[in-house]
Parts: sequence; structure tokens; C-alpha cells
Amino acid sequence: MRIPEETVERIRQSVDILEVINDFVSLKKRGSNYIACCPFHNEKTPSFNVNPSRQIYKCFGCGKAGDAVRFVMDIENIGYGEALRYLAKKYGIEIEEQEQTPEDLLRQNERESLLIVLNFAKTFFQETLLNSDEGKSIGLSYFRERGFSNPTIEAFELGYTLDQWDVLLQEGQRRGYSLDLLEKAGLILSKEGTVGKDRKIFDRFRGRVMFPIHNVSGRVIAFGARILKTDKNQPKYLNSPETAVYHKSQVLYGIYQAKQTIRQEDVCYLTEGYTDVISLYQAGIKNVVASSGTSLTTEQIRLIARFTPNVTILYDGDAAGIKAALRGLDMVLEEGLNLRLLLLPDGEDPDSYVHKVGAEAFKAYIQTHSQDFIDFKASRWLTEAGDNPLKRAEGISDVCASITKIPDPLKRQTLSQRVAQVFHVSEQSVISEINRLLRKQQEQHKKDHERQQQRSSSNKPSANSSNTLTASEPSVDDINALLDGFSEEAPEMAGFVETAPPESAPSANFSKAVRTPISYQEEECIRLLMNYGARELEPGISLCQYMLDELHEIEFQTAPYNLMLALFREAYSRGEILTANDFLNRKITDETDLQNRAIHLTTPRYEISEGWLKHEIFVPSEEEIGILADAAYRNILRIKKMMAEKRMGELQQLMRESRNKTPEEADQILLEFMHYKRIDMQISGLLGTVISG
Repeated sequence: MRIPEETVERIRQSVDILEVINDFVSLKKRGSNYIACCPFHNEKTPSFNVNPSRQIYKCFGCGKAGDAVRFVMDIENIGYGEALRYLAKKYGIEIEEQEQTPEDLLRQNERESLLIVLNFAKTFFQETLLNSDEGKSIGLSYFRERGFSNPTIEAFELGYTLDQWDVLLQEGQRRGYSLDLLEKAGLILSKEGTVGKDRKIFDRFRGRVMFPIHNVSGRVIAFGARILKTDKNQPKYLNSPETAVYHKSQVLYGIYQAKQTIRQEDVCYLTEGYTDVISLYQAGIKNVVASSGTSLTTEQIRLIARFTPNVTILYDGDAAGIKAALRGLDMVLEEGLNLRLLLLPDGEDPDSYVHKVGAEAFKAYIQTHSQDFIDFKASRWLTEAGDNPLKRAEGISDVCASITKIPDPLKRQTLSQRVAQVFHVSEQSVISEINRLLRKQQEQHKKDHERQQQRSSSNKPSANSSNTLTASEPSVDDINALLDGFSEEAPEMAGFVETAPPESAPSANFSKAVRTPISYQEEECIRLLMNYGARELEPGISLCQYMLDELHEIEFQTAPYNLMLALFREAYSRGEILTANDFLNRKITDETDLQNRAIHLTTPRYEISEGWLKHEIFVPSEEEIGILADAAYRNILRIKKMMAEKRMGELQQLMRESRNKTPEEADQILLEFMHYKRIDMQISGLLGTVISG
């Protein structure tokens, strides 16, 4: 359903991109911008850049870029309209829309539809808990027994589902949700063996208290459900199945409620169960999440890393808890996070222990009993080893094996000193063991790589296969090497044409397309126009006027940059000079590719170090008129030189085909070639470059 344009503009004007992105990742100030590790791809060194003055973001690692609306679309994998609704809700902006019909839902993508129907289910379960007799007497009573207050129940949107076969199904159909959508959301099931008209359909969750599972932005994506009556034929806990919006290995229960406190406290407490999270939250320990009933995964650790590099694992003190802690330990270290572990007294879990001792005593217990991973492992090995030197050596090797998982060499060096102190051995022996294990890992990686290559080569089609290419596909470097000169075998390569990506291709990845030499100069021209077009190089002469005059009747070879050049020309003919904001805000075009290119051209990759300024090392700014004028002048010369070279390449090809031409035609081609050769040499002289004769 279309959102009125004035409402869209109001949403855009209200949005602060720092607030929006901070909901998903912790940003740190660097210069005038903010940085973070990119939430769209795995990285340990920040390459994600947010510019608050232009209200845009750009990742120099994966190429993702855009404004606040695009960020929400990408991070939530939802459409434009749903992203606007998300932002409108965040900023309290009312959208006047009619109630959605089933036909409207069909027009949305599947993910958006699933989120809508899951939100319906969440609300239905909440109303059942608070308003129905069964919900109040069974579900609400259970939550009261666990000590959950009304604000806590509301914060986690807890609910209850009646012990009936199809109460949710009936209500969902009455609201216009299709059976197919309810089934894809994991809310209903079909009885095994029933099909067609005889198909028996019923609710997945019946007679259970409901724990909605939220994503980082607070949208309900799944449910956990606990049965309250004794029934050996029913599992105690039942979770939603994997869907298009729910992948349990990528989700942490409570992350939405915890993220702000995690950022403020700069530590995340990791538990195992739903009630552990809720009880600690109610006790004032709000920076706590759970692994949603699954073993800890790399994706879950990376989700924590968006908000803090510090993790404390809170597990039960029994054998199962120790095993779970040890299993997750190396995974956390491998992702570069700082780890501490806390085992509660035997027979206790976070939920029971915080109720037993209270919030303050629980916090004090964390402070006094949590250990770093070296002490955690060493204490168990030293207890087991006693006076056995071989067991002691085995323990040292085990701790060193965990240290090798840490990607930072400096951290490894520092921790080797700690191991030496704890086990009372020389630091050099610990370093030697770490190096031995690292070499062993490298050798194993090498063997695995070789085996992978062997498998790949054995799967290649034979030389006699009709589908086999006569030559391997050229690499990007091979293609760019060909473009450095004019090959007699492929003179058409001298055309310097960059093929525009297909419309279906992700627009943020345009920089990964094969680049041609002239495309870089065309890009630089647009960058100068976009950032400095209105600057006067001399009284009455703007940079835009100078460059457009010099490029009179010249067409760019790279399609997107040629379109941007045409937009500058068209605006200038009306007496206007376009700025970066015209492209960033899509006032003149709705093409996302142009917006992404504008972000790329207006986001600096590097900033001058504050240390340079401290030591009075000053670097001339590009904005200084002399430097700016020289940059524009040299850019124009390079573009004209490359166009001359392009035409020379075409004429070389014609000269090779001169046997098919008359002497007069051949002479004319040669004269034209010499004309462009002189132009090429003149420009080379102005640029100070050397060319071959």
C-alpha cells in the first residue's frame, strides 16, 4: 500500500542515521564520522563508515552503502515500504493507511508477510494470557510463580495459547491470513498422511506459555513454548521451526531487550534459557541473552560482537554446564572477543540463583567468581593433574590450544605470560608450544586446501567434453593487463567500455565490476563535480562551468557516469549546480545505483591522523583552490588523452584492414592517426608522462 509522499519526506527528515544504525551495531567516533565492524559481512577490523552530516553509510569491505531507509531494508531484508513503517514507528510518526487486505499481503514479499502474521500471533497470545479465564488461571499464574512482574511480562511480550486444536488457526483465517502463510510462519501443522480435502490442520502450539523470540530490531520472528501439564507424549519445550525469517543459529533470545545495556555496560552475559534471561533482566541485570535452546554458534557470537567485545558466560555448575562452557570457549576466542566464565553453585542456574540470593548478591558473585579462560581451564587441569607431570603438560597444551584460536598476535603474546605464571613454567616453553600448535594448524590448513584443489580438479570435465572451454576464464588482472595497451589480437579491447551491471545485480557491488582505465577518470570527474561543483576557481567561474565547458560534446564510456554527467549538464542549463545531496536524497532520480555511487564518491576512505596535527604535520587540503583547479585540469587532460588513445586503437585496426581499402582511404586513416598521436603526445607533455614513440 502506498505511503503518501509527504509522510515519506517527514520520515526521512525525522530520521537520525546514527540512532538507526546504533540499534544494530555499536558505533565509535573517528574524526567527523563513525566506524564499526560491518553487520553485513564478517570482519574483525572496522571498515563500516557512517557520515552523520550526509546521513549515509558505506562499507569499504563489502561495498554496502545507502541512507537510513536502505540500511533498514538491508539489515532486516525487507522492502522499502516496510522499512519506512519501521522508521515511522521508531520516531512516532503516524502513517494514515487503510487496513491491509489479503490482496495487499500477496503483493508484499514473503518475509514482510511472515513478520506481519507473526506479530498477529504474538498479540493474540498476549490477549489470551491477560483476558481469557484459562490464560489467567494457568499461564499468568505460572509467570507469577516465577516471580515475573507485569512490566517484565510486557517487556518480553509473554503470552499463552489455549489448550484447543485450532483456536489460532480460526482467528487467523477470520483476519484474512491464508493457510499457506500461517504454515510458512510455523504456526499451524498438517496431520501426517492427510492431503487435499481430507487434510487435518491444527495449531502447532496448544496449552503452553509463549516466549516470543525477537530479532535485533524488536520484530517477532519465532516462538518458544513451554507446556505446563504433565504429558509424557509432549516435549516440555517446543520451538518454532526454521522459516524465511527465523534461523535459530543466528538468533539470541533477549538481544532486543539487552542491546542498549550491553552497549552501556560494555559486557554481555550469556546464559542458556529463556527464564534465565527474564529473571536476570527483572533483577536489573539487563545485558543478558540466551542461545535460544541451541549450542552456541559463530553467528550468535558475531551478533554479540556488534555491541561489545566482552562476553561472560553464565552456566550451571554441573557437568553439563562445564561441558557447554568449554564447547563455546574456543569459538568466542576465535572471533576475537574477550572472554570470562562463571559457573554457578552446583544445582543452581541463573534463574534460581538470582531468586535465592537477590540481585545485588548475584552481581557481587559475578564480580568475585568469574574467571578468564586461562584460570577457568587451568584450575580444572591442576586439580585433575595433582603431582602427575604428564597430566600437567597436557593441561598446558590444552590452554595453549585455546590461545592459538585468538587472531590478535599481541593478545597471544600477553596471554602466554599468564599461562607461564599459572602453571609455573618458563614463558619460552609456553611460546614454543603455541608456535608448535600454530604450525600444526597451518600445515593442516595447507593439506585441506590441497585436498580441496584435488577434488575440484577431479570434478572438472575432460578435455574431450563438448562443454569444455578451450581456454580458462581470464581473471580481472588479465583483463586489466590487456587494457594497458592495444593488442593486435583484440584491438576492440581498446574501447574502454565498462559494461553496466544487470538490473538484478546488487547495486552496492558496482565497485567489484571489471574496471577500465577511463572509468576511473570518469569517476574522478563526477567526484569533483559532486563535491566541489559550486566552488569558484576564479571570480565568476565555477568548477562545474569549467569542467562542463572542457567536456563539451564528450560522452563518457561508463554508462552510470555518463548519466550523471548528463544530469549535471541538464541542471546547469537551468542555472543550477547539482550537489551530492541531490543524488544522496534521490531528488533527481530513484535509481539506487546512482545513490550508491554518490555515497562512494562522497565518503572519504581515510582521514588525517590527529597525531599528525599534534606534531604539526600539515597536509594540503584538496579544497584549496590551487590544488582543486590542478586536480580538475589534470582530470580533463587524462580523459581527453584516453579518448585519443581509444580513437588511435580504432584507427590501428582500420590500418590492419587497409588491403580492403583504396590508397586514398588508407592515407586518410594514417593522417587521422597522426593527428591523434600528436594530441596524445601534447597531453602527455602537459601531464609530464612518458609515452613510447
